[in-house]
Amino acid sequence: MRGLRLLHTHFKGSGLTQEDLMDLVFLRLDSIGVLTVDAGGSPKLFQWAQLAPANPENDLYQISEARSWDKTDIDFLGQIEALEEELSRSSGLARSGSSERALLISVDTAPRRQQDVSLDELNDLARTAGIVVKDRLVQRVSRINPKHILGKGKLAELEVMALQTDASALIFDCELTPAQMRNLADITERKILDRTQLILDIFAQHATSKAGKLQVELAQLDYMRPRLVGKNRALSRLAGGIGGRGPGETKLELDRRRIRDRRTKIKEEIDKVRRQRLSTRQRRTQAGVPIVALVGYTNAGKSTLLNALTHSAIYTANKLFATLDPTSRRLRLPQDREVVFTDTVGFIRYLPESLKEAFLATLEELDSADILLHVADAAHPEIDKQVQAVEGILEEMHLQDKPRLLALNKWDLVDEERCRVIGNIFPLGLPISAATGENLHRLSAEIVKKLPAAKIAPEPSQAEDMQPVL
Repeated sequence: MRGLRLLHTHFKGSGLTQEDLMDLVFLRLDSIGVLTVDAGGSPKLFQWAQLAPANPENDLYQISEARSWDKTDIDFLGQIEALEEELSRSSGLARSGSSERALLISVDTAPRRQQDVSLDELNDLARTAGIVVKDRLVQRVSRINPKHILGKGKLAELEVMALQTDASALIFDCELTPAQMRNLADITERKILDRTQLILDIFAQHATSKAGKLQVELAQLDYMRPRLVGKNRALSRLAGGIGGRGPGETKLELDRRRIRDRRTKIKEEIDKVRRQRLSTRQRRTQAGVPIVALVGYTNAGKSTLLNALTHSAIYTANKLFATLDPTSRRLRLPQDREVVFTDTVGFIRYLPESLKEAFLATLEELDSADILLHVADAAHPEIDKQVQAVEGILEEMHLQDKPRLLALNKWDLVDEERCRVIGNIFPLGLPISAATGENLHRLSAEIVKKLPAAKIAPEPSQAEDMQPVL
């Protein structure tokens, strides 16, 4: 709290209004009180309110009853000290850790169930980024507010939730426009993030190769460039033009110029890496070794499957985008066919435009693949939506006609009734379990059937592993 109490008068005899409560929240007041007056101008009734700590009823405010002004005896200092002590106690565990604490927000025209599913995925993204999710807020609207994305009432509710849970960041399950981000930052002092920033942060944490890091940095610069504005707390608020060329404008132009120069340099380096990767693919083609590319939704188990097939030790974790850089391994199948398996980055729904270039650059290996092995998470309740998302991205890449197999992974985690449902939805899908090894021999047999007959396997190579593509 700011250590300030606001006392004002209402001449029409009404008590605290919604506007008063908004001031209480956004001005971070200790309390707000209203004194009504009678027709003669004499004081009549008094009413006050303060923010409420976390409670089972999810009340945002503690509002007193209106009472006679001369019978009011309130220890305001004691009230605010008790409130801050309660807020501190409820957030004590969170403060003891070093992780960022956040609220998740969904504002959409979609049905509530669809918003909840999307927020579940956003929660997994936040967990992967090392963020502790304290609570969530869902609002279904007929039209998105172009200025603040949320109405003023919901913004106040969100601010109180953040105070009650000691959340330091607000994460929106969409891509905020530069104007929305600026307007939200003017209202609250908490960090404002959107879905795109969260995914970019995960990419930055998990990219290990040179090309992967360059692609992530390029996506970050493309996201940042339209969000550089002159009216910023760190810059002068002077406008451009004659008589108004202040240090803030100079700093802004320097930032934009640095971004343009850095983007040009990164693109040149990425082109150089692409030429090297093209040479690698050409050597594979000349060697006559077929390529099987593993594609699928993030956290579907592609890396686990590659480990199970090739006895490798690629990093795996029950997180979204646990592995980002593609990896290739050579394997001689029991059917006496030698192939190269390539693990690629996982896909995700609602992929922001600023990330698509980084995704597509990472997935160039799919162009030279002979077979696409689509790995789907059979245990996920939204498996049909995830499969559709992957198919949509493959179609954008003009790979819809490439031979493919659908592997329904994690089959050991699905009950019998759900198995029948999934079997009806995907009759051509092959149930497997990368964790237990179930049906992997059948999978390898199906892969051999799909391989082009014209490609003849060469003599076994001494080296079983190949270096990562990126």
